[in-house]
Amino acid sequence: MSSLIVIHEDAHLLVLDKPAGLLCVPGRGEDKQDCLSARAQARWPDALVVHRLDMATSGLVLMARSPAMQRALGDAFAQRRVHKGYEAIVDGLLPATDAWSLIDAPLIADWPHRPRQKVDVLNGKPSSTRWRVKRLLPDRHASHVCLAPLTGRSHQLRVHLLSIGHPILGDALYGSEEVQRRADRLLLHASELEFAHPVDGKVLRFESPPPFV
Repeated sequence: MSSLIVIHEDAHLLVLDKPAGLLCVPGRGEDKQDCLSARAQARWPDALVVHRLDMATSGLVLMARSPAMQRALGDAFAQRRVHKGYEAIVDGLLPATDAWSLIDAPLIADWPHRPRQKVDVLNGKPSSTRWRVKRLLPDRHASHVCLAPLTGRSHQLRVHLLSIGHPILGDALYGSEEVQRRADRLLLHASELEFAHPVDGKVLRFESPPPFV
């Protein structure tokens, strides 16, 4: 079984750093059985999935080590008591300001083009993302941004950034051919996790620098 990058381990939960290109859970077919959960369960048989990242996204993933902990952590996510921070490199130069901005754009599945999602103001589910510029990359005509999703819709960050005209570089699902060619992977990384440990209430914070900057 392939190696794991372990950020935190205790009797109740795990924090792992997932590489880009690895599924969080098994997919359909024999060629999609290698995944983060299978690798974790080979080492910790009690490991259970709490949330997921897209296959193309790298970064921090939280797993539980009992059904009760899985429920507690799942509730924390559902009640927005888990802070999730991401970093991305997007096409174009955004306004250079330290202030956070908000994308509030309802999302719905784009059924004829599954698994794509799309903005649908009338029928979409409420979806919000905070973002700010970390640094401009004028030599690449790109911007390094920090992202804080307030909801957890499928492909939310990718679609929200596309909706404001700044798709993530390397996005094979939503980017133009030119945007896809500018990176050899999706330049999106889950860089921060912060939450209260369900057992003792201690606030835990984990960080992982993006491997593409």
